[in-house]
Amino acid sequence: MPMKSRRFVLTFALLCLPAVVAGATEGGYKQPPEPLLGVLRAPLNPSPRIDPTGTTLLLVRQSLYPPIERVAEPYLKLAGVRVEPRNHSRHDRSNGYGIRTCLDGFSLLDVASGKETPVTLPEGACPSQPAWSPDGQQFAFANTTDSTVELWVGQVADGSVRRIDGVRLNTILGGELQWRGGRDELLVKLLPDALGAAPQRAAVPPGPETKDATTAGGGESSTYEARDTLSSPEDETLFEYYATSQLAVVDTASGAVKKIGAPAVLAGLDIAPDARHVRVNALQRPYSYVTTWSRFAQDVSVLDLDSGKVQTIARLPVADRVPVRGVPTGPRSFSWRANQPATLVWAKALDGGDWKSEVPARDKLMTLPAPFTSKPREFARLKQRYGGLGWFESGSRVLATEYDANRNWQTTTLLDADRPKQAGRVLWDLSMDERYADPGSPEYKVLPNGEWVLHEENGALFLSGSGASPQGDRPFLDRYDLATGKSERLFRSDAAAYEVFVGFAGEDTGKLLTWHQSPDDPPNLFLRTLDAPLDAAADGEAVFASTLAPVTDFPDPTPLVRQIKKQLVSYKRADGVDLSFTLYTPPGYVPGQRVPAILYAYPLDYADPSKAGQVSGSEQTFTRLTNYRTLLLAGYAIIDNAAFPIVGDPKNAYDTYLEQLVANAQAAVDKAVELGVVDPDRIGVTGHSHGALMAANLLAHTDLFRAGVASSGGYNKTLTPFGFQNERRSFWTAPEVYDAASAFFHADTINEPLLLVHGIDDANPGTEPTQSPRLFQAIRGNGGTTRLVMLPFEPHWYTARESNEHFVAEMLEWFDRYVKNAPARDAADDGKAAAR
Repeated sequence: MPMKSRRFVLTFALLCLPAVVAGATEGGYKQPPEPLLGVLRAPLNPSPRIDPTGTTLLLVRQSLYPPIERVAEPYLKLAGVRVEPRNHSRHDRSNGYGIRTCLDGFSLLDVASGKETPVTLPEGACPSQPAWSPDGQQFAFANTTDSTVELWVGQVADGSVRRIDGVRLNTILGGELQWRGGRDELLVKLLPDALGAAPQRAAVPPGPETKDATTAGGGESSTYEARDTLSSPEDETLFEYYATSQLAVVDTASGAVKKIGAPAVLAGLDIAPDARHVRVNALQRPYSYVTTWSRFAQDVSVLDLDSGKVQTIARLPVADRVPVRGVPTGPRSFSWRANQPATLVWAKALDGGDWKSEVPARDKLMTLPAPFTSKPREFARLKQRYGGLGWFESGSRVLATEYDANRNWQTTTLLDADRPKQAGRVLWDLSMDERYADPGSPEYKVLPNGEWVLHEENGALFLSGSGASPQGDRPFLDRYDLATGKSERLFRSDAAAYEVFVGFAGEDTGKLLTWHQSPDDPPNLFLRTLDAPLDAAADGEAVFASTLAPVTDFPDPTPLVRQIKKQLVSYKRADGVDLSFTLYTPPGYVPGQRVPAILYAYPLDYADPSKAGQVSGSEQTFTRLTNYRTLLLAGYAIIDNAAFPIVGDPKNAYDTYLEQLVANAQAAVDKAVELGVVDPDRIGVTGHSHGALMAANLLAHTDLFRAGVASSGGYNKTLTPFGFQNERRSFWTAPEVYDAASAFFHADTINEPLLLVHGIDDANPGTEPTQSPRLFQAIRGNGGTTRLVMLPFEPHWYTARESNEHFVAEMLEWFDRYVKNAPARDAADDGKAAAR
């Protein structure tokens, strides 16, 4: 049978199979043995959130995994959000890939004195991440209860917190609380007073689910925009009920609440620098059944909080026919000019939003000042796609970033927004994959009104970056002179540690707050004070001496893990592409001993082979074990974050996906064996999401690995026919590419054991929960060895403690059986491996 016919027969037949696993069922969650279990349950140290003035820290505490009871809370799937009806809250995180979790609490730490002030929360509190006021004197957070979402405000002076009575926040579409400039006021989204009881779905559906594509004209609609979409008039009613908000201003001192306008389905809110005008995006009917709420029709308006007047800026139609990896054609990416009271800025496509179009300029930038009644003015045209603006504190200078998706390129230009005819000056122009020559990203500061502007001092910007090098990352902070384009290095992480600049301590740019760690020292916040300039410095080193003092002193939560050793390893692929991985060895490892190993990787796309092999990561980080890394405590070596580049023109890189996948794996295995650490006859492979597809394909097309574990993968790419990863061609344009990438179509050659794990509630388009059961059935039907574990209530990333412990237990049992204790391959197997 021709391959094309075979593909469609298999797809039809196996899509019709039930999504249940044949054979005996097992009850209860498993737990891995000690010491793996203890490490998984070890508490997390607090993480610091620095206030805008750089003088106070909120030390935020959060458990690594919430209990399954939290994850199992019932919810509704509505247009890309998951809603908990019980308390009218959002079930998933804003990115849709995990469960919204509660913080355990926080305390305040004064940077100068080191004094820590506890923050006392009510019993059973479920606080969100706190939002600092611009002056750093207050913080606000949402607290989710059994029946509603409350607004709480805290005071830095004494650490006290209080609930604002009568306020019920609506968190469904985000943006539920924002500080109103430098005032002691918050702009919030409330539940409407006259909300009434929630609509109920009928026990018997009132009719069939329908989706319509009868409108004139064609157009792609990326699968990646279709997550938990609406499917009926009942869904529309439910979505509107839960997403409708009442805008209000809350006085944090008195608790007074001032309602603004009428309730509406409010999406984006953004307060202008003058604290008076607010950009409001209000969703409009008819709602789409093929895309999520962010692409629904919407009116973009400016609301005057003082007068209540509304000025409409744009009426945007539903954007459900946007080219794959493209943008809508109307106004988009609205923002405020940070150094003017109320001037809107937005982008508009000149190429139909389609990266395939050949045009002299892809985007134009428009601006419109208050009172928003004049004609918008164009102030820049960008050759490539708009990527963002960075405003200076005063004047009309602005940094404009644009990116070229056709060659993975990024350009940053210094423009004058008030002189559109004046040519800009390109500051940085480099590959988006460039790590070694990355100049860093500009640092910002917060103005008293809460606006973020470029941190400029005496004509210079501050740039921070990862400091990638062939020896690993060494983060840095530079002072970049705008006039000369030259950088002066203020700080670079020591080679024996991993230290990242996180902000300035107060207004003194000679005092740096850094996040410092090493293989033996847990991450802690330090104060680094720059001293006198050095007479000379080695290339790339700091030109200033500095002293280091601890600000926090968090302990090591898992001392046993310090016995694990790691090294950054560089090597080459057969075609000369540079690669790297981090090799971890288990506690008690004796050099020269060969041990079983597990390779973990996630394939990434690159346009330039010289950039694909640039080393990322550092061997100087503090090791913490989660997921597959806990198997180090069971005697495995880990070949971690092995570079798996897919190199080529972004328009057709996946033409050689399989060849490059196999070449990457072969090079990594050969190097690990060459080091004398890994037993070549006992290597497993694992990956998550796109890495899960990689793992399944490596078992199908090589005999390098004895077994694999693949979690939350998408194994049949014809189910995402309008693109996957960086493949932008449709299935009908490049069917052979979709065929080669789909492990499902090669299930008959997966002749090593494969454990498949998936979250039952995975909402990530392309890795829907049907993917793993279909591959399981395909492998099983072809006589292969496989096991399927479907984790209840879990999304794309597993959240519950019970789920993660069960996952590790399953993985350990699988690799112990089929890798660590696998019988030696006989001569026939060796010959078969060579033949493949």
